[in-house]
Amino acid sequence: MTTVADTGFAVALGNQRDQYHAEVKRVYAQQKQILLPQTVLAEVAYLLHRDAGTAQLVQFLDALPASRFHPICLTEQDFARSAAILKQYSDSRIDFVDASVMAIAERYNLDTILTLDRRDFSLYQPPHCAAFTLLP
Repeated sequence: MTTVADTGFAVALGNQRDQYHAEVKRVYAQQKQILLPQTVLAEVAYLLHRDAGTAQLVQFLDALPASRFHPICLTEQDFARSAAILKQYSDSRIDFVDASVMAIAERYNLDTILTLDRRDFSLYQPPHCAAFTLLP
């Protein structure tokens, strides 16, 4: 099954000291392929470097090619869809990275998001499924 990951999931996987590391590692092991939007990867790199240090960031990046993560670039349509989501949910705390994950999920017709951010992803009503399944 292909899924898409949000920042918190990837950070928890890459930071062995994260309180959610063990749970995220278990869910990660059950996935076949995990799409990792470029927006998420940039945020993950920043947070891993800040919170876990350069060595943890380098370890994460070195492991990326052989991992279940599949980095993916946003298209013009993804940027437009992200902007539309932000406009529609402007009274919420959904940010650009969240919106880009939602846009990727829509483009690939995915109903499962790997995230620790229940609030924002629970608010969103995707057009292609009743609601996202959020793991862990």
